[in-house]
This record gives sequence, structure tokens and C-alpha cells, in this order.
Amino acid sequence: MNEERPASAPKGQELDIDRYRIVREPFYAEVRGEVGLFTIAAQSRMPVMLKGPTGCGKTRFIQHMAHRLGRPLITVACHEDLTASDLVGRYLLKGQETIWMDGPLTLGVKHGAIVYLDEIVEARKDTTVIIHPLSDDRRLLPIEKKGQVVEAVDDFMLVISYNPGYQSILKDLKQSTKQRFMAIEFDYPLPDIESRVVVHEAGVSAEIAQRLVKIAEKVRNLKNHGLEEGVSTRLLIYAATLIKQGVPPDRACEVAIARPITDDPDMLRSILEVVKAIF
Repeated sequence: MNEERPASAPKGQELDIDRYRIVREPFYAEVRGEVGLFTIAAQSRMPVMLKGPTGCGKTRFIQHMAHRLGRPLITVACHEDLTASDLVGRYLLKGQETIWMDGPLTLGVKHGAIVYLDEIVEARKDTTVIIHPLSDDRRLLPIEKKGQVVEAVDDFMLVISYNPGYQSILKDLKQSTKQRFMAIEFDYPLPDIESRVVVHEAGVSAEIAQRLVKIAEKVRNLKNHGLEEGVSTRLLIYAATLIKQGVPPDRACEVAIARPITDDPDMLRSILEVVKAIF
């Protein structure tokens, strides 16, 4: 394959990458020095893996960092039908001619974006293999259909997210993939930080936010007692938003916290008892 070193973006393609820029700074409350770690990784051209449960702030963090670093952010939601062509690109018919269309990974490699592969474990293993040359010191992306190998520009950064709570024999990251990334562990924020996030995002009082966080703490303690996943910060924001709009707290917590995380009648009853005790 021929090696291609990307030059400046061709005329017209600036628009393609500029639409991935985050104009307004997303609010993010730092928990354990992750901003500094990520900044060093970006400066050192190091790939990063974000590990943690659903709804704990991984996506918001990467949006915040993309804005902070001034880099475009291209997010790919991984799923079992995701192919290598979906990431790299493919030939398309346009009128009477065949044109090449760069995929999100190629676009990021050429134009210095952060490419975020969300829930990488959901992608097929034959698809994730293509990121291996990009996630070591080679920083190369093979484009087999064009017979080219593209070298990543300095600002390109590969980030993946991974929820260890959902891993199984069939759905887990191979060690050959894991050990190419620096890993930043995420968990639900400390109560005071989580309350501050809920206040900021939903516009409720500190008292309401603190009560919601207290509910979340108690429900998360049920995780090893029949509950698959704890209450995410995202769900707390949903509940707070409903309360802000006049929905009674018990009803808001039922539809935004209890019912999304369980279908078990006994578990549902237990969570609603917690809500009733706190509100």
C-alpha cells in the first residue's frame, strides 16, 4: 500500500470538519484529575480509554475536553453491525461517476479531530482490529479499498469508551486492544459534585438536587442485590427537570429513576419506598 501523508485540507473540506467543532463549552465538574490526565495524553498523542458505568459523564467529559483543546469531536456510536467501511469510508455512485467518501475515522485522522468510539465493546471484533495501527506509535490507518495507508496528523486523537459492568465472554475487549490505551476510570461523582451538576443542568434548588443524589446513593447500594445498574447522573437530571417543570417529586422519580432501571415489581417497590422516605 502507498503511504499518504495528509496535507492541508482540500478546499471545501474545511466545512466537513468544522461542523464537528463544539462552539459552546459544555459544563463538566472534574472529579479526580481527569482533565489534566487527558490533556497530557492529547499533547503526547496517546490514545485514551474511558471506563465507567452508563450515564456517569464520559460523553460530557469528552465534549468538554474537545472544546477545551480546540479540536473537532467526531463521535461514533458502536454497534454489532458497524463495519470497517463505516469507519474508514467507501466508494459511492454520484451521477455517472464513482467517488470516494471518507468515513469518520479517516476524516479525523486527516484533519486532526478527536474520534470517540462510544461503547467500543458493541462493535464487531473484525471491525475494532482496524484501530490497532492507529493506537500505537505508528498512528497509521490502512485504507485497503484505495490501496493507501494514511498517517495521522499530530492533533488526531483516538478515544474509546468501555463499560466493564456489561462485559461477558462474548462481549469484552481483547487484551490486544485494551493494552494500547491509557485508561481513565469514571464512576458516579461524589455527592457534592453530583448535586452541583444536577443544579447546573436542571436549574433546581440545591435542596432538591441533594435529595435526588441521596436517592441515587441508596439505590446504587442495591446494585449487588438484584439491580443490574445503578442510577445514572443523567437520570437524576431528568428527574430534576421534571420537578422543575412542576411534576410532583415522587412521580418524577418514578418515571425518570425507578422505571428506567428495573422491570422487577419488588425492586420497583423498594426504590419507590426510598423516594417516599426522602421526599
